[in-house]
Amino acid sequence: MIRADLHIHTTYSPDASINPKTIVNQLYAHPYIKAIAITDHNTTKGYHKVRKLASPYQDILIIPGIEISTTEGDIIILGVTEPPPKPWTPENIINYTKEQNGIAIAAHPYRTYGLGDLAKNYDFDAIEVLNGISTPQVNKMAQKLAKVMNLPGVAGSDAHRANELWSVYTEVQASLSIDEILKTIKKGLVKVGYARKSIHF
Repeated sequence: MIRADLHIHTTYSPDASINPKTIVNQLYAHPYIKAIAITDHNTTKGYHKVRKLASPYQDILIIPGIEISTTEGDIIILGVTEPPPKPWTPENIINYTKEQNGIAIAAHPYRTYGLGDLAKNYDFDAIEVLNGISTPQVNKMAQKLAKVMNLPGVAGSDAHRANELWSVYTEVQASLSIDEILKTIKKGLVKVGYARKSIHF
């Protein structure tokens, strides 16, 4: 069983200030979150930097990802190491993700830049039902959407600043393997939770 934060931004996102080294150091020291997805806005450069910094550590995992600003709202794709080709329509993004054996997640669907009910029109693999910087009401709406669409719900801190890291996690019934984690999320063998704030963070 792995606990993962599936939505983190680095300084490679124009609106974020978290240094990649800070992420790696805190992840390594964290008592129970041991996997993260780096999901910078429209770039995978942050993922490549964090993965390189994390490479000496055996017991943490960096999942490749990107948060794409599509024509209708934000979509997180996991399991891809390069941005998809344009045009960035939801349909194109989801098709690309499936070709790459990744997973497509509707990010914070009922917050600014979310797809809202439009998510129902697309073949998502999961819905982000617990977003660390969304209000409880907005997260509840996302949980209802996941139920209506019969899709797994995942969690991510959506951290843009260091003090926003490690607020929520997705518990995945998998080992520390990117492929296994992605397949397990698709199967719905996940649950979400709020993280206890350690004195170290």
